[in-house]
Amino acid sequence: MAIRCFLSVTGMSNGIAKGLPSQFPFTTEVVDALLGCHFNSSQRRLMSKSRRVQDRSKNKRIHDLEIATERWKVASKILFIMDVIKKEPEQIIPLKNLEQFRQQINLSKPHRVCDFVRKSPKLFDLYKDYRGVVWCGFAKQLENLVEEEGRLIEENTETAVEHITRLLMMSLEKRLLLDKIAHFRRDFGFPFDFRKNWIHMFPEHFKVVKIDGLEYLELNSWNPSWAITELEKKALPENLSVLPSPGILCLPFPMKFPPNFKKVFRIGGKIEHFQKRPYLSPYSDPNGLIPGSQEFNKRAVAVMHEILSFTIEKRLVTDHLTHFRWEFVMPQKLMRLLLKHFGIFYVSERGKRFSVFLTEAYEGSQLIRQSPLALWKEKIVSLTGYRGRKRGVKNFDESLDYDEGDLFDGELDDQDTFSNFEDEESLDTIKEPGLVDDSEMDVRDLYDTYGVS
Repeated sequence: MAIRCFLSVTGMSNGIAKGLPSQFPFTTEVVDALLGCHFNSSQRRLMSKSRRVQDRSKNKRIHDLEIATERWKVASKILFIMDVIKKEPEQIIPLKNLEQFRQQINLSKPHRVCDFVRKSPKLFDLYKDYRGVVWCGFAKQLENLVEEEGRLIEENTETAVEHITRLLMMSLEKRLLLDKIAHFRRDFGFPFDFRKNWIHMFPEHFKVVKIDGLEYLELNSWNPSWAITELEKKALPENLSVLPSPGILCLPFPMKFPPNFKKVFRIGGKIEHFQKRPYLSPYSDPNGLIPGSQEFNKRAVAVMHEILSFTIEKRLVTDHLTHFRWEFVMPQKLMRLLLKHFGIFYVSERGKRFSVFLTEAYEGSQLIRQSPLALWKEKIVSLTGYRGRKRGVKNFDESLDYDEGDLFDGELDDQDTFSNFEDEESLDTIKEPGLVDDSEMDVRDLYDTYGVS
């Protein structure tokens, strides 16, 4: 009744304004029909299938990759604290000052950063000065690992330069916002002084430019030998005299499915059709592609496959990919595309931030080919005070489930934790353009094809 009155008043005012008779033009039957349509559409929305990643059927999850996600979650907290301490002049910091980084470390309440640090005495030393202030610094084992990381990053320099150059070569305008590239620092093995010094050391490849007050990394020279995708490298014969130019490709993507994922004939046909469809190389000019077309979407899959291939762990936080939608000409609804191509990518929803894996790179929860920097991170993880949720968990690489809350089980004796400390002395909201056309893909068959519910 209230809605009818509101419509009546609205109709009267519109009629008077237009010089028309003031009586309401709709009959009661028409209003009832409108209300019925509104109710039916609302009901349809409520009954439609959920598109949240968290609502995916559990039997479509890859348990081993969820374990890898749990390992990464703890390692990322340790590495963030390490970076905070590195920035301190004496590489020590009052323990209470670490609490301000709770959000960046992603510790949920009521857990405290100091409790997390105390759980890893092999990594962090805690000292109490004469005023009773507790300080946090690197333990001897961590100091050695920090030095080792520096050597490994230096040895990885050529590969890191190649990968960042190839990112610029794939980008639409051959330049990327420096703040966005900084998100990839540890994923690509960039050094700690990446922004301050490292990016200025290779002017033959790229340079820093300022546009509208923002710093960009811009491509300086095109390298034809780097304009070849990782899939092409595996398919091309050795000692090829003439390198192929970027163009149309028809290479299938390696796919891996969980053991309990059963492909029926209809699904297998769609996958086969996708694999045989030609697509444009990520290093070719994408301006002619139409958003929403099959060619557009398959090129986007190729771009994501290439970026993930560059990373040390063949895994990225999905935020880091979505930041580059415009620069790499990828769909705005990137998560849908990742979910649709379930055999190529796997999305883990554990934690506050989703992670996407390149499934071909993993056997169980371990990388098939571990780079020195990936092995270094495993050393960090092995020294954490993490306690498995289930009885019998010995190390982090055990194939069992984990629970972040177990990081804080038990208490520590302060007398065993602290040493004497006599002297008093002692990381952006990015404005990113979006695609004009949001009709980038047809996802009507997403849930039927890959069993996402």
